[in-house]
Amino acid sequence: MELKTNWLQKEIILTPRPRGFHLVTDELVNQFEEIKRVTVGQVQFFLQHTSASLTINENADPTVRGDFERYFNQSVPENAPFFEHTYEGPDDMPAHLKASLLGCSVVLPVTRGKLNLGTWQGIYLGEHRNHGGSRRVLATLHGQW
Repeated sequence: MELKTNWLQKEIILTPRPRGFHLVTDELVNQFEEIKRVTVGQVQFFLQHTSASLTINENADPTVRGDFERYFNQSVPENAPFFEHTYEGPDDMPAHLKASLLGCSVVLPVTRGKLNLGTWQGIYLGEHRNHGGSRRVLATLHGQW
């Protein structure tokens, strides 16, 4: 059977979540089922927002996600007296900084129809706003199938 190298791009809308760090691996994969057809390739998930982030980390122990939230809230506090960009609320500028520190994109290998993550790895959405709403992710898949 001859394998074709293909590109596919799709917008994924994530369910709104409260402020904090949330595992979204399953939600991303479930909305991008074309991954299952890929023999070998890679996928990029690009978050189209400036006040949330995507990152890879621990997928088993939820205390890690809580520790992430506490660390970033201490490192980038609300109401810092030197912030000028405050007209959207005290969580806005800290959200932009947290998003820049963590990034808005992850690129992952795809092997035999699955994300090739480590045993304890998952994709986190860092929701840095108190009321961020749904989040858009542009998924770009490149691979052989």
